Amino acid sequence: MTVTADARPGKPRERTCIGCRKRSCPADLLRMTASGGLVLPDPGHRAPGRGAHLHPTAECFELAVRRKAFPRAFRVPGPLELTGLREYVAQRDSKDVHTV
Repeated sequence: MTVTADARPGKPRERTCIGCRKRSCPADLLRMTASGGLVLPDPGHRAPGRGAHLHPTAECFELAVRRKAFPRAFRVPGPLELTGLREYVAQRDSKDVHTV
């Protein structure tokens, strides 16, 4: 059995939202992956490949689109298809509004 040590003991994990550029814990952010030119939500944080993180709000999504952050975050040339992610964020954002 191999035991691995935490690279930074005592330091909480943080990720940066590609929209607003604020740091948060991974549980507060939506992880996404790019596959075949599509950006797919990964709410379980389990999909293989390079991931990027975004607050699941319409504001952060629109900021990321305006800043052209998606191709940079996934290190791919050219545009990516964001329709599925846009719908997922809108649905999740509307759920959060109704629960508050």
